[in-house]
Amino acid sequence: MSGHSKWATIKRKKAKIDSARAVVFQRYSRELMVSAKMGGPDPAGNFRLRTAIDRAKAAGLPADNIKRAIEKGAGMGSGDNFEEMSYEGYAAGGVAVFIEVMTDNRNRTAGDIRSYFTKYNGNLGATGCVGWMFKPIGSISFETSVDFDSLFEKAVELGADDIAEDEDEYKVITTVENFQTVVEGLEAAGFKSTNAELTRVPENTIEVTDEKIASQIMNLMDKIEEHDDVQNVYANFDIPDEVMDKIVKY
Repeated sequence: MSGHSKWATIKRKKAKIDSARAVVFQRYSRELMVSAKMGGPDPAGNFRLRTAIDRAKAAGLPADNIKRAIEKGAGMGSGDNFEEMSYEGYAAGGVAVFIEVMTDNRNRTAGDIRSYFTKYNGNLGATGCVGWMFKPIGSISFETSVDFDSLFEKAVELGADDIAEDEDEYKVITTVENFQTVVEGLEAAGFKSTNAELTRVPENTIEVTDEKIASQIMNLMDKIEEHDDVQNVYANFDIPDEVMDKIVKY
């Protein structure tokens, strides 16, 4: 969990820079298009689309872009498919990496991802080689101004697995199957989340104290994150703060 949390923290610190990149907007636009195509353009009846809209707005995607993406997704024909896929491998130091993508050209995407692993002393593996290390969960975030006891009580009532304080927010953790029930139940009870997403957390972590290896890991993570087709990246590294401070520039 530590490596996952640190990577998430790093991404938040870089958010203002990253949000200006076209790749970030494209990432949210693809999720909006696929969600609209799969469940229709009305967020009231399409939970995946509704959460995608909320996340896109939080990331700063303009309203016009959101509208266009939904309209495009709703009108997409069978020849306009984005394929949801995953890639798995090992970064330097034996760190496990799990990547979720949306692509319209799997050969291009696979070639690019493989080249990144090779460049930074890693290896792209076969399907299933590390996926079992990353547990799928639902994560719902709230500002700490929310009353913790009331949130906890309602979350438990709705069947949430856990609630914890992470950095400057509260996080309600659910199973994937119970995610929608908890999100909608908390909303109905008056709790407004800042983010709700399906994500993955590592079952175990690998401590990395060598600066060279840590740098290779972070360079690989950055490169993968920058790829247009990549939606999410998860890894099980645990790099101590004193090492992270030396290799990461915000």
